[in-house]
Parts: sequence; structure tokens; C-alpha cells
Amino acid sequence: MIRHAIFALCPLLASTLYAQIGDEQVTEMLNARYANGITAIVEDKIITAEDVRRQITPYLSQIQSESQGDPIKFGQMLDEAEDQVIQTLTDNVLIVKQFFEDKGAIPGSYVRNEVNERIISQFDNSRSKFLAYLKSIGKTPDEYDVEIRDEMIVNFMRIKMTKSEVFVSPVKVEEFYNENKQHFFEEEAVHLRLIILAQLADEEPELLEQTAEEIMRKLDEGIDFAELAKKHSQDSKKDKGGDWGWVERKSLIPELADVAFEIEAGTFADPIKLKNKIFIMYAEDRRDEGYVALEEVRDNIASMLVSDMAQEAEDRKLTRLRRDGYVRRFN
Repeated sequence: MIRHAIFALCPLLASTLYAQIGDEQVTEMLNARYANGITAIVEDKIITAEDVRRQITPYLSQIQSESQGDPIKFGQMLDEAEDQVIQTLTDNVLIVKQFFEDKGAIPGSYVRNEVNERIISQFDNSRSKFLAYLKSIGKTPDEYDVEIRDEMIVNFMRIKMTKSEVFVSPVKVEEFYNENKQHFFEEEAVHLRLIILAQLADEEPELLEQTAEEIMRKLDEGIDFAELAKKHSQDSKKDKGGDWGWVERKSLIPELADVAFEIEAGTFADPIKLKNKIFIMYAEDRRDEGYVALEEVRDNIASMLVSDMAQEAEDRKLTRLRRDGYVRRFN
């Protein structure tokens, strides 16, 4: 039902959005789109179109941006987001069911504390604002308490599903490294700091050169390059002491690359004048091209493999819950 509505409304919705309509109009369109519908029945719980709308709305601007003005792509992305939201809401119901079947219990005081924390953080500690919000979404305080309780249960159970997947053997890490070695190749690079001086519209070129000479004189005297960059540089990295991080040769124009990759680590180059700008470069460090050593990436690989294994464990358990539970979707 909802999927059909998406295909019918997405061209109109997307084209209107990219005409820069206001937030109120977007909200009205979403309200109309998700009005009075049922998207799924899971066990004894109904998941409504309004439940889906509330979950998707915060991501609408991101979907709009990533679709880059293409109405078809916008529709596809919205469709995918909706499908994922419905699946998550469905899984959450099944997870809560499993929790109670396992004789789980959550003290009411924990739930009340969490609700009170949210009233403080989300509603300026105003119970009247909180109750107005509940009225706007058609929920009673008791129903909201149950929603928060279930959210706490889901968070606990999802952690429990993956808790056993906490170790990856060194052999597996080494196997992954060798099988994916191309991903660990690094180009030659220099950790570059820059001072960029730009000529102002009414400024004499000689003044720019005098400033560069003054900077070079201070560098020769041992003044810290980063401090001089903070004081003199006219670029976005000024406040970071002119730190551009690790830069590969292809990232620089040839006139700068030829010099930057000749500087020894811990030294600076003579000023380079290009049109109405002067560049002073300092090599914080250098690295040759080659493969990153296994020991440098071992912990990162292990963390990634643990995360993958945990996700697979969660997926297996969710697949079982979906198989054993009652789920009926209407889209």
C-alpha cells in the first residue's frame, strides 16, 4: 500500500522539494502521504503509516540532498529508507517478544527515570510541553512509557545478540590483510604545512614579498612554522597552523608538488610565487609509497572483523525471530 503511494507521489514530491518549498509544506505532504494507513502487523502489534512517517521525517533533507535533484533517484532512496524503517520496527517488536519469553524484566523505576531524563533534555523540563507532544502524536503517557520501555529492551537485546563475538584470532587478521593487501597500499605523501599569502586588491606586490621575507627571516631564527601560519596565512587551515595533513603528489599543482616532495622532513622551502599568491611550505613528515605494515593496521582490521562477525550474529538471530514470529506486511 505504502510502496504504491511512493511511486505515485515521488515525482510530484521530489519536483516540489527542489523548488525549495517550505518545511510546513513538506510536513503537510508527508502527513497526507502517510495518513490513516497500516504498514504491518507483527504478533499483536500494528505498525502504522504514522509510525513510519515519524521515523523517516528526520532523514528527508539528507535523502533530498543525496538524490541530487533527480526525482527518480529521490523516489528510490525514499522507498529504500521506508523499507528499512518498516523492517527495523518489525524486528523491534519481535525482539521485545523474545525478551519477555526469556523471562526478562525491566524495573518500572528505570523506565520512569529515562522518561524524566527525556522530559528534561527534549522538553526543557516542561511537563506541559511533553504532554502537548504526546497529544500531537496521539499517545497517552502510559503508551509513551511502554514505547520507552521497549526501546530500552531492544537496545539491551541487540547488544546481547552480538556480545559473544568479541575475539578474532591473529591468523584471521593476517589472512584478511594478505587477501586485501591492495587496500593497504599508500602513495608517496608529505605531511604538509602551508603559509599562503594573497595580494589584496589595492595592495602593492612589493608588500606581499616583504611579508614573505619577514616570515622567512623568522623561520631562519627558529620561530615555529605553525605559529607563523596562524599569524600570517590567508587560508582555511590558518587556525590549525597551516596543517594540510598528509598530501599526495596528485593533490597539488605541479609547481607546488615538485618542491613539496623535495623538502626533507622538518625543513621548509623558499617562497613560491604564483600569480598574486605566495606559498611557503614546511614538511612535517614524509612517507615513501608502499604497503602499510600489518602491525600498523592489525587493531583496525581486528575491530572491523569483530564488527562484521557481530553483525552476522545479529542477522542470524533476527532471521530466526522473523521465521518463528507472525509478520504481515501491507506494502
